[in-house]
Amino acid sequence: MFVDWTKVSIKSGNGGKGCVAFRREKHVPKGGPSGGDGGQGGDVILKVDPNLFTLKDLKYHKSYKAKNGGPGQGARKRGLDAESIIIKVPPGTVIIDEETNQVLADLTEQTSSVIIVAGGKGGHGNATFATSTNRAPRYCELGIPGEEKHLIFELKVISDVGLVGFPNAGKSTLISKISAAKPKIADYPFTTLTPNLGIVKYGSYRSFVMADIPGLIEGAHQGKGLGHRFLRHLERTRVLVFIIDISSDDIIEQYQTLNSELEQHSPMFKIKPRLIVLSKADLTTEMPELSIPDIDIISISAINGDGLELLIKKIVQILESNA
Repeated sequence: MFVDWTKVSIKSGNGGKGCVAFRREKHVPKGGPSGGDGGQGGDVILKVDPNLFTLKDLKYHKSYKAKNGGPGQGARKRGLDAESIIIKVPPGTVIIDEETNQVLADLTEQTSSVIIVAGGKGGHGNATFATSTNRAPRYCELGIPGEEKHLIFELKVISDVGLVGFPNAGKSTLISKISAAKPKIADYPFTTLTPNLGIVKYGSYRSFVMADIPGLIEGAHQGKGLGHRFLRHLERTRVLVFIIDISSDDIIEQYQTLNSELEQHSPMFKIKPRLIVLSKADLTTEMPELSIPDIDIISISAINGDGLELLIKKIVQILESNA
């Protein structure tokens, strides 16, 4: 199951309490203070695991709590530091503070990690407070409490190319033909309900990653048809490929509607290079004459393979010119 959004509560460990103790050794009748400091509370760390592709594990594990640091002991012994909790997340995970709506971390690299809440520092034992005027302090510090946060985890898939289109435009069929991805394909709208990633190979040792997101509808930027959940998966793409059914009544209007939904979701889409692909060319013998400044328009048939090599070539050209 693909999960790209969930809420999680986390808490780091409290610092251990300092110790009040005195030396009680033979021949040392008035030994000085010897209480040690408390140990460090456990951190909660987020770490990227490149083998993960969903937030499924977090969805069913709603809270994480690190252990507290150990208390200080006599003979100036420091309490044990608590172990950190490591939460593994897929690349592209964004962590948001639910209360402030602030982005705390955006983990895009395969080696990324961050201490999302730090464990509390251990309190000082009474040995720390001994001075020339107070040689036998009988007090210590409590450990500092750990941090507690309520977080929102959002996953934005990382891909080079994003397929954009209305439901049943042929996006899933296309990605299944030019990559090893096997999305569900059927002749009705909203067959695709979660993003699909496919690796498209070209040349001898080169490839790019293509993302097929569920079809958009008008008003997607306002959340209609879960559009706001789907649109964020296009934010990291380098190239946008608009897939439009060649038999549509007004192809230009469809492109403008799709483009408007993207730009209303985020201004970043205005500067992304794009390509328009007219799908299902095998169903017609009349090719429309269209022209949009600075945008290539090509027709393909994913069923019989027409235009697929040209499509890959065009995408590679755009990727390389916008490296």
